[in-house]
Amino acid sequence: MTSAQHAAETPMSGGSSGGSPAAQPHVSVTMRAIVQEAYGSADVLHMARIPQPTIAANEVLVRVHAAGLDRGTWHLTRGLPYAVRLAFGIRAPKNPVPGLDLAGTVAAVGAAVTRFAVGDEVFGVGKGPFAEYATARESQLALKPANISFEQASVVPVSACTALQALRAAGPTTPGRKVLVLGASGGVGSYAVQLAKAAGAEVTGVCSTAKMDLVRSLGADRVLDYTTQDFADGTEHYDLILDIAGNPTLARLRRALTPTGTAVITGGEEGGSWTGSLDRQFRALALSPFIGQRLTMVMGTQGVADLEYLAGLLDAGTLTPTIDRSYPLEQVPDAMRYFDAGKVRGKIAIIVQEAQGH
Repeated sequence: MTSAQHAAETPMSGGSSGGSPAAQPHVSVTMRAIVQEAYGSADVLHMARIPQPTIAANEVLVRVHAAGLDRGTWHLTRGLPYAVRLAFGIRAPKNPVPGLDLAGTVAAVGAAVTRFAVGDEVFGVGKGPFAEYATARESQLALKPANISFEQASVVPVSACTALQALRAAGPTTPGRKVLVLGASGGVGSYAVQLAKAAGAEVTGVCSTAKMDLVRSLGADRVLDYTTQDFADGTEHYDLILDIAGNPTLARLRRALTPTGTAVITGGEEGGSWTGSLDRQFRALALSPFIGQRLTMVMGTQGVADLEYLAGLLDAGTLTPTIDRSYPLEQVPDAMRYFDAGKVRGKIAIIVQEAQGH
């Protein structure tokens, strides 16, 4: 693709206009993108035309067909908890284009890239995929399974990798192991239910009344409505609890575990403005060595091995993405508002551009 190759050869740093006019007498290649110049609600997001990013030696330029809206993107848009600003920008995001998950077609490859070629269909994590083009490290991409759409592939990487790593953190999931998933209807939870079932576990999912049918359809053996049922009432005890949503106390988590059970905390949207739910996770780590139960935490990462493993499950039909709604790129602010309302069943996809014509 001429414009992509041209951009890849331009001597600029990725993701910015970079370079001086003297060094670049030609006209910059631009693209449509959602941008934010400050932290805040969905109102800070708007459409703009900005320079197309360029790639480093170990990066791939992806023509984005679809992108996923995940909890991490929400945090980076809001700039909450404040601790995230230390890494991503104090007053505003260093990269003004939001997003993490992507699926698309390789438009150009860096000099050191060996796993991909122009035209390959890929999915993974990139830098600012709420745009027509995004850069991604070769180590954070995998080939897209042919049996799923770009839209489906775009909602997999962050959430499914987190779910997979949370299950692994608890050790081998043997057949019959009793697993409780808190937040079973959300992005991470919807994958956790399916992955635990695929491993042979007996899965109980916790969600709101309106989402119980979804969790059952994912394969959960039992579904609890958190508005009327308490998972920690002492009637059931679980070998593993995946704490993905809400903010249950450590005492409640322990009450629902078997004497030697494990609780893995991967989320929680409450807590202080500076650290969010991390204070509870660190307290869990501090307490764990002194009790018979194991309390731990997972901060999801995305790499080749896990993405390729998930691609195999997607190809086999063992794992199926659940998409609540899809929005065109220009409606990202509306997608963010819907996400913020807590009504999402599974995932939200952003349709950036159609796959044809590349």
